[in-house]
Amino acid sequence: MRGGSVMGRLILERDWSGTPLGPIASWPPTLRTLVSMCLTTRFPMFIYWGPERVQLYNDAGIPIMGAKHPDHALGPLRDVFPELWPQLGSMFDELERTKQANWAESQSLPIQRGGFAEEAYFTWSYTPVLDDDGTVVGFYTPALETTGQVLGQRRLRTLHLLTQRAGGAGSVEEACRAGLDALAENPADLPFTWLYVTDAGGTRASLVGSTGMGARSSAVPAHVDLRTPEEGGPSGGLLSPVASTRQAWRVDDVNGWLGAPLAPEATEPPRPALVLPLPHAEGDRDLGFLVVGLSPFLNPSGEYRGFLELVAGALATAASSARARQEAVERMERLAALDRAKTAFFSNVSHEFRTPLTLMLGPVGDALSDPAEPLAPRLAERLSLVQRNATRLLKLVNTLLDFTRAEAGRVRAAFQPTDLSAFTAELVSQFESIAKRAQLTLTLDLPPLAEPVWVDREMWEKIVFNLLSNAMKFTFEGGVHVRLRAEEGRARLTVRDTGSGIPEAELPHIFERFHRVENARSRSHEGSGIGLSLVQELTKLHGGTVGVTSTLGQGTTFCVAVPLGNGHLPREQLVPEGGIPTHSVARSASAYVEEIRGWLAPTGLEDGARVLEGVRATPLLPPMSARVLVVDDNADLRTYITGLLDASVTVETAEDGYAALQAIRARPPDLVLSDVMMPRLGGFGLLRELRADPRLRAIPFVLLSARAGEEASVEGLEAGADDYLVKPFSARELAARVRTQLEMARVRREVAELSAREAVLQDAVRARDEFLSVVSHELKTPLAGFRLQLDLIERGLGPDVHARLGERLLFTRRQVHRLATVVETLLDMSQLSSGPVRLNVEDMDLAALVTEEVAQAREELCREGCELTLRIAGPVRGRFDKARLEQVVQGLLSNALKYGPGKPVEVHVEQVGPHARLTVVDHGMGVRPEDRERIWKRFERAVSVRNFGGLGLGLWIARQVVDAHGGSVSVSETPGGGATFTVSLPLDGPRV
Repeated sequence: MRGGSVMGRLILERDWSGTPLGPIASWPPTLRTLVSMCLTTRFPMFIYWGPERVQLYNDAGIPIMGAKHPDHALGPLRDVFPELWPQLGSMFDELERTKQANWAESQSLPIQRGGFAEEAYFTWSYTPVLDDDGTVVGFYTPALETTGQVLGQRRLRTLHLLTQRAGGAGSVEEACRAGLDALAENPADLPFTWLYVTDAGGTRASLVGSTGMGARSSAVPAHVDLRTPEEGGPSGGLLSPVASTRQAWRVDDVNGWLGAPLAPEATEPPRPALVLPLPHAEGDRDLGFLVVGLSPFLNPSGEYRGFLELVAGALATAASSARARQEAVERMERLAALDRAKTAFFSNVSHEFRTPLTLMLGPVGDALSDPAEPLAPRLAERLSLVQRNATRLLKLVNTLLDFTRAEAGRVRAAFQPTDLSAFTAELVSQFESIAKRAQLTLTLDLPPLAEPVWVDREMWEKIVFNLLSNAMKFTFEGGVHVRLRAEEGRARLTVRDTGSGIPEAELPHIFERFHRVENARSRSHEGSGIGLSLVQELTKLHGGTVGVTSTLGQGTTFCVAVPLGNGHLPREQLVPEGGIPTHSVARSASAYVEEIRGWLAPTGLEDGARVLEGVRATPLLPPMSARVLVVDDNADLRTYITGLLDASVTVETAEDGYAALQAIRARPPDLVLSDVMMPRLGGFGLLRELRADPRLRAIPFVLLSARAGEEASVEGLEAGADDYLVKPFSARELAARVRTQLEMARVRREVAELSAREAVLQDAVRARDEFLSVVSHELKTPLAGFRLQLDLIERGLGPDVHARLGERLLFTRRQVHRLATVVETLLDMSQLSSGPVRLNVEDMDLAALVTEEVAQAREELCREGCELTLRIAGPVRGRFDKARLEQVVQGLLSNALKYGPGKPVEVHVEQVGPHARLTVVDHGMGVRPEDRERIWKRFERAVSVRNFGGLGLGLWIARQVVDAHGGSVSVSETPGGGATFTVSLPLDGPRV
């Protein structure tokens, strides 16, 4: 007891004299020994002594006692834990009778150690202690609390069941109900649960299900308004606080919220609950809410609260996953419906196309082959172009129709025994001439097979034609090899080429419909992307397979294998040999051959070149000195556009963007017409290359595309194209677009040239102004010296000499003054031209300034015979630059004297509102209306004749000064002849 432990001190300090044990000194040796062993043990140990079962324990047992320690933990067990006495008292009695130890693992004991009956579990062993005569005097009990372990396992099982049952649900409701089934198996932790799911608007929650007490109670609402009172919702809502804060919320009594007892008992206790949100994985609102009844036997905080949050999170995850799966299924169903609609659309459109195409091809073919009324060569060539491209369109329509039928499972096959080697040789032979023209070899290795092969001949024809067409499209050198063998119970057709090959990453997708290999080198970028997919579908109908191997840059091999015999084929689709009329293989092959012919560059004036000779006789464009580059992988279209334009411009062609780029860099054209989709380098790629090159970026670029609509046009223009022309286009539309772009390019060149010239002129004007500034400064010094010498000479002359030379000296002084005025004017012009006019404003009287300037000019005006009248209404005060306004007045008076010698001059100064107005009226020759704007420019005069001197700068300087003051100056006609100049200046000075 004196070992220093907490319980040792507590036991020593307690007064035991009033207890059944008595003072410690009277304790029997056995008890003292047990207490010593108990206190020195680090495992929770308890001693129950005597008939009263007085409880003693060590430090390790303190946590088990909870709030009972230290004041209420030492004493008879009946007093310490009265709630346990009925259970444990009878057990002690039994142990005392049998004198045998007892043991229990994770026994449930509803212990009250924290103010409530707590669910707790203990593993313990009760060992009887005997005295010397064999009487049971007490019990020695090691005890371990396993509450956390038991509750953890139970809760982990609940979470596992929830995830297992709800994890694979296909809808939110299914996931919620499966999750509730799992929660229902743990009523100890979850006395009752209600699960609500919110609607799409997040304003209403609907009950999906409930578990536990009151599961079928009508008091639980089926729908709850989630709106707050501010939003028009009800007050006191159970879910709305959680909906608005997205945080869990504790309700002390759901009975009060329901307005009725949850369970049917007459005295229903308060039912606390926790409302938890079910967070959505994405979005700003919750999927729903989980209302969980809180167990009265568990602490509502800590691990219990964490478990409930895990339950809500698991439910939310399951519901989110279910919603994602449901949306994915719905998307797949919509896509499948769209796919079916597309297939039906293709099928219907293909059928609808066949009728007009037949009515096109029939009359065209009749006209071309009519011996009675043969067509003129020029017209025959035009119709040949129409026939060739209409046949190509029919082939595309038939391919679409075949593919949609095969994909929809509506193909009715007719399998018949066939000499496959001979039939395949006949099919391949249709491509011999076009292979020679493409400078490719076409070799056949088709030995006779031992037995006929059951095939649908039309389907086999399409398989062979599509494989050969594909091989020639991607092969530029070498050739195509066709091989047929019977191997391992199958007929194997192999088509091997030496073309550009297929990247390894593309091989798994090569038979997918509408898939095309990007940036592959080919004779044409055109194509529907369903040829190889059709080959696969048709091969499957034969019970066969199709495979592909390829090495990039070396070639590709396709292998079609169909089983021998007919046991794998539907019996109702077997037809005996000769049971189906044969059709013309040459006619079927013509569409494929003509398509390949369109990929090949024409030689000389063949194909479409002669078709448009008649167009050249009536050019759509006026003759223009321009070069146009046409870029398209379709030879017919290149030839067609060439025929439209080459009567007016020089036309060059390129078969793809890469070839065009080399030609443009070598010799830039005036305009580029380019298709969008081409092998190697498309139209957009070519456009990017040109716009990135400073030397080529100004070349007009017109895109030609089959993609219609505003979006496609905007995409082309945003990429930097000057125009976007949608196929099909008319000859006149093409010509108009070409002419517009060439004219705009010419205008841009002229503007650039004018801008360059203007820059040169501006440099010259700046140089002239700088020169005049320098000259003016240099002239001021000798002029000042000249004036000084004149003054000295005049003062040194005697009266007789002065009388004789006075007139000459006066004339000389006037000329010097005129020259000084010219120099000052030039210097002012230089300063005003170099930047904004700098003003030194001050408060002053404009009327006084004008009066002074008129007095100085009066002598000269009177000498020239001009009558000068000054009319001033009174002072006109304002903020002005005195020196600059003196220049304005002098300039206007000088101008009146110059163009009206001997004529009256009137000067008026007055205040008009917030402005000062100065008017100078002369009665001279006036200013013509057409010259009234010109005279304000530098070096301009009212008349161009040389009789009037001056530099033509006075009025220009006057306008610069007036504009700097924020005023205006204008000229008008004087009644009776002459000019009236009016200056208006704001009294408060210029605005900064």
